[in-house]
Amino acid sequence: MIRVVLPYHLRLLANTGEEVRLEVAPPVTLAAVLDALESAHPALRGTIRLPRSGSRRPLVRFYACRQDFSAEPLETILPDSVIRGEEPLLIVGAVAGG
Repeated sequence: MIRVVLPYHLRLLANTGEEVRLEVAPPVTLAAVLDALESAHPALRGTIRLPRSGSRRPLVRFYACRQDFSAEPLETILPDSVIRGEEPLLIVGAVAGG
């Protein structure tokens, strides 16, 4: 069971709590988790990844096990502790401004 923590605005959009639990078949990659998340919560389609390219939106970040996975390819396999549900995958809206 994969645990995904969503930022507040995506929780509101998906009408869910802070943490979403998903069944994801191996290999458990960022893309596989996002596919499962969007399948379970269709309102999130296009909010995390760009609709045409499928790439991460610029101001969305991915963290797990105190590591930043934002620059990693979406085919990156997540750490074992995330796959076992011991640690969540954090989806974070980056803060920008000056």
